Amino acid sequence: MKKFLIKVNGNQYEVEVEEVRADGDLAVPAPAAAPAPKVEVPRAAPRKNIEVPAGSKTVNAPMPGTVLKINVREGNAVKQGQVLLVLEAMKMENEIAAPLDGTVASVNVETGASVNAGDVLVSLG
Repeated sequence: MKKFLIKVNGNQYEVEVEEVRADGDLAVPAPAAAPAPKVEVPRAAPRKNIEVPAGSKTVNAPMPGTVLKINVREGNAVKQGQVLLVLEAMKMENEIAAPLDGTVASVNVETGASVNAGDVLVSLG
């Protein structure tokens, strides 16, 4: 049995895998290795605690991921379909676009922040 550390969605798991030879028999097990040291996982930048202005339209995260790039700032005028930010999820970059014309009322995330599905990313007035 071999032990491996695997990282999935920011969570680290220790797994054991049996080695199989080409003839289908199990390989001779190797002596047990010392346990792997605990690794401190760095935290992403915390999210801003910004209130969503009353009467504004929110743009929510469609899936969990990490904010890679923010293309707008508070007060910017945006057109429908304009890319507001880029969200990385499952090793893919997803462009989050404005659902309507308007003005950015607030940006509720920072670059590097982890978000969950449904979290408010940007609000438009």
